[in-house]
Amino acid sequence: MRIALLADIHANREALSACLEDVRAKGYDRLMFLGDYVGYGADPEWCVETVMNEVARGAEALMGNHDSAAVGARESMNSNAQITLEWTRGQLGAASRAFLAGLPMQITDVNRLFVHSEGSAPTKWTYIVDAEDAAQSFRVTSARQMFVGHVHRPALFAVATTGKLTHFVPVSGVPVPLLTQRRWLTVVGSVGQPRDGNPAAAWCLLDTDRSEITFMRVPYDIEGAAAKILKAGLPEALARRLTVGR
Repeated sequence: MRIALLADIHANREALSACLEDVRAKGYDRLMFLGDYVGYGADPEWCVETVMNEVARGAEALMGNHDSAAVGARESMNSNAQITLEWTRGQLGAASRAFLAGLPMQITDVNRLFVHSEGSAPTKWTYIVDAEDAAQSFRVTSARQMFVGHVHRPALFAVATTGKLTHFVPVSGVPVPLLTQRRWLTVVGSVGQPRDGNPAAAWCLLDTDRSEITFMRVPYDIEGAAAKILKAGLPEALARRLTVGR
């Protein structure tokens, strides 16, 4: 089975459109969205409606911290994120708000765990940025493979039977074997706001038959997405960061 994994869309219509086109071109059996459909970008309603339509056709979707905040939860946000969320709440229709409010925090599948932030306490929205952070999820979950978003920087963590934990940054387009003698944690990267210095949209393709994962990067109309942010009156920094992937 080929599972397409998309996370952190952040109301970026241009990036989501480009990724979905790439997903369909490469082929998939299952489509999963790992949260944060709104926030930062200028097309929250369109992006939520697009995810809703995919779910109606069989895709699965999780809740992210920006989704939770958009429907009323008190989440800790920086000033630019808070400004955007207040604007976003006025852009979402009733159906989109109900969809976001009803999303699950995690999905389990055989020996796999899919979650927006991390596996030990999903509602705390902890960032997995280093081996110590990943170790916490490995300690408190039994999943052999975990897949998360939230960080906006693609990464892979693995723990061996000896307990040794390794962390590396994957190369785009190169399949990585998920060896069965190790447990794995994949940070899939961001569709709509990459922060690893590469402005191209990111998604992952998991091949369960081959037990391998491939990190994908997709160019999109960054200038168009940035212009929409400025036109909406949202913070200029949110438009500027799209061009540098930071």
